Amino acid sequence: MTDGAPLLEVQDVYAGYVKDLDILQGINFKIYPGELVTVVGPNGAGKSTLAKTIFGLLTPHQGSILFQGKQIAGLKSNQIVQRGMCYVPQIANVFPSLTVEENLEMGAFVRDVPLQPLKEEIFLRFPRLAERRKQRAGTLSGGERQMLAMGKALMLKPTLLLLDEPSAALSPILVNSVFEQIKQINQGGTAIVLVEQNARKALEMADRGYVLESGRDRFEGRGIDLLNDPKVGELYLGATKAH
Repeated sequence: MTDGAPLLEVQDVYAGYVKDLDILQGINFKIYPGELVTVVGPNGAGKSTLAKTIFGLLTPHQGSILFQGKQIAGLKSNQIVQRGMCYVPQIANVFPSLTVEENLEMGAFVRDVPLQPLKEEIFLRFPRLAERRKQRAGTLSGGERQMLAMGKALMLKPTLLLLDEPSAALSPILVNSVFEQIKQINQGGTAIVLVEQNARKALEMADRGYVLESGRDRFEGRGIDLLNDPKVGELYLGATKAH
């Protein structure tokens, strides 16, 4: 799976929200076609900042970001979308006043193709959304909103999907459901960068993982190896080596 060129490569990137105050401190990260790679670490480690920088919501002042072999650092988000990458933020990820169906249509705003087959594909993947297709998104449960946000992104048939804390504020049952959907999307061939607070669950299902600390990539390896690494367990998983 890691043969050939990376789909996305972040090299020595420094970025932040305030001038001269970098949250990312020379970070390195890569994902190969079809991989599911998770990014974990304590609060304030730079996980969401990394996702926003990759997607063009923040411009790095040093380093490079290559997507499909081409430099994207400095491009706007809409230009990055057109190259085949989508981002689902943790909050404000649906249009609450629009229906489920209208949200999906908004998701495909840059595609000049018939939308009905795309919508039906999403409704097959998320039957709960099909049941609520005429319902306003603002009336959905947290889990349903998360499914809609992912469905909206999938309307663009992305090569790479960035998910920022998809399990945040969800009940344990809904967390399992959302993670199962993420796994299925990945098995369908979409590469996924999963930024997650639920480190154990994310590492269990990831091909590879990165552990961030203070804006740097402290550990990198197969998800299962990181999960069972006593140093990672002690520092970031709130326990010693998992048995």
